[in-house]
Amino acid sequence: MRIGIDVGGTNTDAVLMDGTEVVGWTKTPTTPDVGRGIVTALEDLLAQASVSKRAINGVMIGTTHFTNAVVERSRLLQVAAVRLGLPATEALPPMVDWPADLADVLGRHIYLVQGGHEFDGREIAPLDEAELHRVAADVRAKGLRSIAVSSVFSPVNASMEERAAEIFREELPAAYVSLSSQIGRLGLLERENATIMNASLQDLARRVVDSFRDALDHLGLDVPFYISQNDGTLMSADYAERYPVLTFASGPTNSMRGAAFLSGLQEAMVVDIGGTTSDVGMLIHGFPREASVAVEIGGVRTNFRMPDVLSFGLGGGSLVRGVDGGVRIGPDSVGYRLTEEGRVFGGDRLTTTDIVVAAGLVDLGDRARVADLDPAMVASAVDEIQRMVDVAVDRMKTSAAAIPVVLVGGGAILISREIQGASEIVKPTRAPVANAIGAAIAQVGGEVDRVFALEGMSRDQALTAAKEEATAKAVAAGANPATVQVVDVEDVPLSYLPGNAVRVRVKAVGDLLMA
Repeated sequence: MRIGIDVGGTNTDAVLMDGTEVVGWTKTPTTPDVGRGIVTALEDLLAQASVSKRAINGVMIGTTHFTNAVVERSRLLQVAAVRLGLPATEALPPMVDWPADLADVLGRHIYLVQGGHEFDGREIAPLDEAELHRVAADVRAKGLRSIAVSSVFSPVNASMEERAAEIFREELPAAYVSLSSQIGRLGLLERENATIMNASLQDLARRVVDSFRDALDHLGLDVPFYISQNDGTLMSADYAERYPVLTFASGPTNSMRGAAFLSGLQEAMVVDIGGTTSDVGMLIHGFPREASVAVEIGGVRTNFRMPDVLSFGLGGGSLVRGVDGGVRIGPDSVGYRLTEEGRVFGGDRLTTTDIVVAAGLVDLGDRARVADLDPAMVASAVDEIQRMVDVAVDRMKTSAAAIPVVLVGGGAILISREIQGASEIVKPTRAPVANAIGAAIAQVGGEVDRVFALEGMSRDQALTAAKEEATAKAVAAGANPATVQVVDVEDVPLSYLPGNAVRVRVKAVGDLLMA
């Protein structure tokens, strides 16, 4: 048995699953003290399910803490950004494309050092270890506690980054060290950006993971717990402390994986409507379609794996206002205060939930409190809600063919009509907690993104090598070897590089090997 938890901006959801059966679920408002909110959700869940704590084998948690910290420019460490690439790469230094306010928060501590590799693993220049010792001395003098190391083509050859990490850990044993080869894909600037962002979150990651541990300890749940990654797989709590950036967008990913589980559909569009925002994405083989271009987080371009998701300001708590004879929905929301501030719950703010209650589409709260709303305005608001979803689904489709659409999330009650471009609309049982279910059923993954020179091997040999490496990474991360399978393979010839080069990306996943 395992517990899945998703901490959202509006609600904290929890489910208890016995294999593939949902034994119990609960949804509680997210609290400012996230640990207390998790304790409340778990207490409700365990009381409802009437199971022994000894029967629980693991807890899986999805969180938005780290994304929010970057977006809000808060709780971030200053970072020493060290690039190994001279005499090349000097024209565009680290953080060159960052928003000024975020770069200022992180301090703009930039160091360029000789080193790096070509696409086929050949050295650009030898690593300047003496300069790294000088960098360490300067970092110590400035009192910096986190270091981000990036090197040219380090996903192909990570030896220089690893040697730099050894030097920094010897000189600065208390400092956090993040390596780009362990975080991002090919593409120096975007990979470097993701690494710097990861380094800035190291202190927060330790505190958040500790709060999760404390919440479980408070309840006497002495079980391993895992954190959801943004590709629909899990990482251990210790791994999450080192790589918090990999949790970005894990909330929408959990919802999409939960939608696949609940609906039984492996190829479909998912619309997840929460209390504040809606997320729309495409399922491919039961996993979210990955973004094929660089993704911006807090205004910073990154290239680590991210789901291709369209987010917009529509949720059950979105505010509704009359504008120029029509209505405007959101993007602001009452969020987790819906049950206090929404009109049908006794408050005085008009939300989308009030609208669908007034329209007679949902029986929730006290309908008499919205009986005075203008029917024309209510109809206009219902039309606008529908239009927003229709447009989002259309934008995420890759062809004109009609496809199934799965509606999940507590805000799915907002949709009462057919969605344009949908072959069918599926509203699964337990759709309000699809995100927590997605966390509970998450698997363990391994990914490879490498460039192979085909002068000394065939394309099939390159693909086989990449598949074996991805499978080994999944097993090393905790997957049951008997369940690991390759779910995504992509190879792209790189005609602009010599040596008949090909870029290969492979993803393998397997079930968590439970103790």
